[in-house]
Amino acid sequence: MSEPVSPVALAATDLRIGYGGRTVVDAITLSVDKREIVCLLGGSGCGKSTLLRGLAGLSAPQSGSVTFLGQPLLQPHPRAALVFQQPSLLPWLNVEGNVGFGLDFARQPAIARDARKTRVQEAIDAVGLAGRASAYPAQLSGGQAQRVALARALAREPELLFADEPFSALDAITRAEMQTLLVELVHRWHTAVLLVTHDIDEAILVADRILLMAGQPGRIVREWRVDLPRPREEHAAGVVALRLDILQALRTGVPASSPA
Repeated sequence: MSEPVSPVALAATDLRIGYGGRTVVDAITLSVDKREIVCLLGGSGCGKSTLLRGLAGLSAPQSGSVTFLGQPLLQPHPRAALVFQQPSLLPWLNVEGNVGFGLDFARQPAIARDARKTRVQEAIDAVGLAGRASAYPAQLSGGQAQRVALARALAREPELLFADEPFSALDAITRAEMQTLLVELVHRWHTAVLLVTHDIDEAILVADRILLMAGQPGRIVREWRVDLPRPREEHAAGVVALRLDILQALRTGVPASSPA
């Protein structure tokens, strides 16, 4: 009889991360289930991005452990992908080249040329840039460039997408479009997401769960499961009630020694 497959994509236990003798985040225990969107929400300086980098294997923790797909995570994993605030596209490569960049790296699973081309095209189509595959970064708007960055991550067929405020530099309309696209892609590609944001509305609109970070060192002090149906813009009363609850938690503060 086969063992049941764990629904957990990422788990961290008693994680502490710091630099130069200073602890930035401490006592972090969390999990992200497969196909789940979890938002790390908090003000500037609470260590959200530091925690994300540690969870992604980009920096070693001072103590505690991180597991990805049931195995210890000691370095970036080929089945995880990252998207940052800046799309960081290579200006000498077109959209197709940027989306496929990294698929041939040594740590990535080997892939045949035809399969690689198909995977890249599918990722470009998924983010709505089917007609822009030959365009170069200088020819793209900010929203289109961020779509390319998202497609580049999707081309890796990740089990988990780490996203560090990927839409914060976009205008309000483009940002709303990208938030909707993110939710659609998670459901279509069966990818989990850990999203760092300081925007309460963004967290409410996209997340299945919201984790609030606060304090110095940063800790997780509150958690909300967002059960509102999508699209959530159509459920204004529930959105406003949750927003007020989060604002109250931010304003009141929770002692760092008493995470909830």
